Amino acid sequence: MKEKGMIRLLLEMLKNSRRSDRDLAKVLGVSQPTVTRTRQRLEKDYIRTYTLVPELDKIGYEIIAFTFFKSKTYEKGETEKMMQSAREWCDKHANVIFAAEGEGLGKDAVIVSLHRGYSSYADFMREFTVDWASYAMDLQSFLVSIKNGVEMKPFDLKYLSEDKSILEQL
Repeated sequence: MKEKGMIRLLLEMLKNSRRSDRDLAKVLGVSQPTVTRTRQRLEKDYIRTYTLVPELDKIGYEIIAFTFFKSKTYEKGETEKMMQSAREWCDKHANVIFAAEGEGLGKDAVIVSLHRGYSSYADFMREFTVDWASYAMDLQSFLVSIKNGVEMKPFDLKYLSEDKSILEQL
């Protein structure tokens, strides 16, 4: 399969990654062995992991926190050390589901984390503030109530399968 065909397969898999290669082949109009070979290539080069998206409130989470902060400026060697420490800190906290450098709102980093309640969030922020006092400043969080909030669109990557611009750029 050429790259456009690979992306079409990937988009179909985003809708439901549990679909069989035979079913995907039928939808895409190619043979099942072609889908199997292409899926293996996608798994090597394009797919980070297979996972599911649970109903977070049903497994005990009540809050999604988007925490934005400004990193203090350091020399190049010190910045690399800080980034390694950040990766290690995030790895130790299973409730951190995403963390990255970025830009906007006068901040240059974000952490997205899940919490069982406000006290869990407060404990997390206290720990972050203590552990990162020498690296981060000007923290601000945006909290989303999973349990009582109003969802305009639930979190799910399946929506990307409808993004026609992905295929148009190829």
